[in-house]
Amino acid sequence: MTASRPLPTLLVIPTGIGCELGGYAGDALPVARLLAAASGCLITHPNVMNGAALYWSDSRIHYVEGSALDRFAAGALALQPVRRQRVGLLLDAGIEEELRWRHLQVAEGCRASLGLEIGPVVTTDAPLEVSLRQGASGASWGQLGRPDALLRAGRQLQAAGATAIAVVARFPEDPGSEALVAYRQGSGVDALAGAEAVISHLLSRELGIPCAHAPALSPLPLDPDLDPRAAGEELGYTFLACVLVGLSRAPDLVPVAAAGADLLQIGDVGAVVAPAGALGGAAVLACAERGIPVIAVHNPCVLAVSAEALGLEVLTAGSYVAAAGLVVALREGISPASLERPLPRLG
Repeated sequence: MTASRPLPTLLVIPTGIGCELGGYAGDALPVARLLAAASGCLITHPNVMNGAALYWSDSRIHYVEGSALDRFAAGALALQPVRRQRVGLLLDAGIEEELRWRHLQVAEGCRASLGLEIGPVVTTDAPLEVSLRQGASGASWGQLGRPDALLRAGRQLQAAGATAIAVVARFPEDPGSEALVAYRQGSGVDALAGAEAVISHLLSRELGIPCAHAPALSPLPLDPDLDPRAAGEELGYTFLACVLVGLSRAPDLVPVAAAGADLLQIGDVGAVVAPAGALGGAAVLACAERGIPVIAVHNPCVLAVSAEALGLEVLTAGSYVAAAGLVVALREGISPASLERPLPRLG
C-alpha cells in the first residue's frame, strides 16, 4: 500500500490576539508538527513557528511571513522550496551595545552549531523608534517611527547578497506592568506581536524576500509562577535563534506571473486551519472564496469573527487534534460528513 500524496494545508494563528494556543512564543509548534504529519505539507507563518530560543526544523513545514502568506492565498505569489537562504541580519541602531553583542553572539552560535549561512550584518542609520499600542478589541499593534531607516538597511542587505532578512528592533519595555505580569502568568495578549508584524510585513512586501523579526529586550527577573507557555521566552537573552532557523530554509517568494508549474501555488492547497473566532483574515477569506475547505478550530482569543458572522460554511473542530483528523480525511478522499452521526438520508 502506498502513502497518499501530500495535501498542502495552510495553518493560520493570527498574531497579537491572545489565542489560548498560539498566543505565546512557540506554543503552537506542537500543532504545526501534528498538522505537518497529517497533511504531508504545511504552510504557516512565524507566529506559529517562532519559539524564542526554541525551534523545530521540518522539511514538510514552509515558513512564510504573514503578509506573504496573504499574497500566496490571494494567488499573487508562489512558493519555491530552497536548500538554504543566506540570512542577512538587520540591527536597530537603538539597541544598546551589550544587547547588540548578545544578538551577534546568537548569530555566531547558529553559524557554528547549526551550519547556517548568516550575513552580512547591517545596523540602521537611525533608531527605528518602535511604539506599542492596544486596540479596543484587546489585540496588540504598534508603530514604527522610522520605516525609512528600516527599508534602507533592508535594501542594503539585499544588494549585498542576502536572500532573507532577520530583523532585530529595540522594543520598549515595562517589566512591572500589570499586562506583562498577567501575560507571563497565562492571561492577556502578547503586547509585542502586533508591532513585530508591522516590521516584517513592511520589509517582505517591499523587498519580496522572506523576512522575520525578533524583539530586543532586557532579560526579565525570575517569576516562579510562570505559565508553561511563556517559559520558552525566558531561556536566553534574545528571541533571534528561532528566526534564523526559520528563515534559513524559508521558501523563495516568486510572483505567480514568473512561476513555473512545479512551484507550490494556492491551487494546490487542500485545506486552511484557523481559530474559530479569527476567520476574518485575508488568507482565510481568500481560501474560502476559492472553495478551499476551512477548518475552524476552537481556540479562544479576544476576537469573535466567526463563521456565522461572516456567513461562511466551515468544518468545525473542537481541538487541533480533531483538525488533524479532518486533514487526514481530506487527504485520503474521505468525506468529513460521512464521519458524523446521525448520517442524514440522501432522499
